[in-house]
Amino acid sequence: MKSIYPSVALSFSVLIMGIACEAKPTLYTIAYYSNKSGHGEIYLTDVEGTSKFRLTNRANNDGYPAWSPDGKHIAMYAYHDGNKTWSIHTINIDGTNRKRLTHAKNKKDYAPTWSPDGKRIAFAREYRDTEKTLQTEIWIMNSDGSGQTQIKPLSGGAPDFTTDGRIVFNSAFKDKKNEISIADIDGENIIQLTNNEAEEWHPEVSPNGKQIVFMSDRDGNYEIYSMDIDGTNQKRLTFNNVRDSTPSWSPDGSKIIFTSRDNEGEKHVYIMNKNGTSVRKFISDGATAAWLKKHK
Repeated sequence: MKSIYPSVALSFSVLIMGIACEAKPTLYTIAYYSNKSGHGEIYLTDVEGTSKFRLTNRANNDGYPAWSPDGKHIAMYAYHDGNKTWSIHTINIDGTNRKRLTHAKNKKDYAPTWSPDGKRIAFAREYRDTEKTLQTEIWIMNSDGSGQTQIKPLSGGAPDFTTDGRIVFNSAFKDKKNEISIADIDGENIIQLTNNEAEEWHPEVSPNGKQIVFMSDRDGNYEIYSMDIDGTNQKRLTFNNVRDSTPSWSPDGSKIIFTSRDNEGEKHVYIMNKNGTSVRKFISDGATAAWLKKHK
């Protein structure tokens, strides 16, 4: 009688080899904007910037992605009404369950950011009032879009939550400058962190809550800067003759990604150490990249 054990052993070996050779699922931790499809879309990529997944597929512009703290959702803004209206949307990281959260017609909602517990989203709103005066507001809502409330004491844009639940933002002043400020979640206790005859935008708090990166044209051209959470120890990190913008921390706080242009004027995402060294191109044809960060 012929033994069945060799075939069983062979089958078992093939199974083990199949398991060993099975590709690990890609862990996407960076979201970014690109218009290489002909209109703005959100893409996801890994820590090497190699494997890419197109998250959105929509005729109008999607941009300014922000990760939920659990890494399961992306918030973003999207164009409507021939770009006259911008609204905040959320979407699962597999591209399902897209939801439009804000519907204010002829107003530009942008720069969403999640609270550390993932329960709320803050965002910026811009519009011109009946007197044609530009209004810049900070709003907050539940992550499902309910409970939308203006934080009335605050004027400015690009909010980001601190680890203790305050808000850092670029605050708008009557002389049209934008400075980096920090405030309580209700808009009280506003503290101005920068004070320059310049535009300073897009602050992002480090995962450990101790530092802020931001962009500024204080030296004549938009560059990336960092400072401590109380506004001290301000340092210039990039030295380019093109606009550097929208910095974002790595999860361990050791690196920063940001948007810059090449000699042909095309936008790409670059990466550097947190002290500004070892700058290199990271993602081609990309901008406004956001790294999934978990507050410590």
